Amino acid sequence: MASRMKKGLAAQAARQLAPRVTTLAPGLTETFVREALLRAIHGVGPLPPAADAAEEQLREQHGDRDKAVREVIENHVFYASVEGLLTNLGGLVTATLVAPANIVGLTVIQSRMVAGIVHLRGYDLAEPRVRNAIMVSLLGEETVGKLIAAGKVPAPPMALATAPAHDPQLDRVVSGVLAGELVGRVIGKRMATTVGRRVPLVGGAVGMATDGISTWQVGRYAAREFLVRPGVRVSPVSR
Repeated sequence: MASRMKKGLAAQAARQLAPRVTTLAPGLTETFVREALLRAIHGVGPLPPAADAAEEQLREQHGDRDKAVREVIENHVFYASVEGLLTNLGGLVTATLVAPANIVGLTVIQSRMVAGIVHLRGYDLAEPRVRNAIMVSLLGEETVGKLIAAGKVPAPPMALATAPAHDPQLDRVVSGVLAGELVGRVIGKRMATTVGRRVPLVGGAVGMATDGISTWQVGRYAAREFLVRPGVRVSPVSR
């Protein structure tokens, strides 16, 4: 009974919040996720390009790719935690205002992390198949499995990255699925943290924890999914 009541309240709140998200950030569509990925790959603000950051970690770890991957994940879990704290410090009144900011920030951070992992494993970040694989990775292992079973996504990230040929039709499919999942995920988190938002610092702590944990999960999934490509020389990504 309590579970059904919570779901009912969440659904009601989501119906109220969803129109605000689209009104405040109408670009949260296929174009948005592609742009977020490009910024993640090529660098945004103080963050250098994903490949450059990954190469730096590889140098620090003396060429040990597994350790470099772990460092990439840990760094981005920290970035996501800080982002989650800052975008969840407001009270109930600001809940709808920070949702788009949280979507943008978390998508860029997680895209950059997965791009760094993929680069360290020897894949070309300029390759469309690899970019689609990165975006699918952001959905997480459980969601990817469900989407494959439902026929919405054709294959897991590794298979997409190593497909014999690029399917241009797949670009829009992947972008659309990811955009819908990300918006729904953030709206759901807003509902789950409504009580915490009555006390701003509690809301910030919840946001910090949830964003950090979700980023760690995505990073570990990508690390398991993308195997090192034998004989591939890793070089900085072309722009």
